[in-house]
Amino acid sequence: MEVLDASAFINDYTTDDDVATIPLVREELDDDASGYRFDALEGGGMRMHVPDQGSVEQVERAAKTTGDLTELSRTDIRLLAAAFELDATLVTDDYAMQNVADELDVRTQVIATEGISERRNWIYQCQGCGREFDEHRERCSICGSDLERKNPN
Repeated sequence: MEVLDASAFINDYTTDDDVATIPLVREELDDDASGYRFDALEGGGMRMHVPDQGSVEQVERAAKTTGDLTELSRTDIRLLAAAFELDATLVTDDYAMQNVADELDVRTQVIATEGISERRNWIYQCQGCGREFDEHRERCSICGSDLERKNPN
């Protein structure tokens, strides 16, 4: 089973495996061609899956651990939760999704990119005083400046 992200429809991804997605993906498809591909697969038996809230929360915790939570959309989080629940391969070119999938031991398949080579646990650095934080915050608790996501390596 493969769970398809919007990039699968945009890039005309094909597979012989059973496929699933979530209803929110259709809203991300702006052009007619990818929307038609979505509709055709749905009419051809693509499974529409809505993940449980518990799985969504588990994905959010994993994304918080890796530092990717601020990079993921509502759709991204639910796609990850669907792949997690269905024990499926997530088909996506999104690096943040791949990073969180790795944290959750969810297999990924890329389409038009090389994919991630290693998992990263991002940190956040204050743009004023330089202090580093493990979790995203709106402002630095020391000087009040904005934080920026930073590669820990």
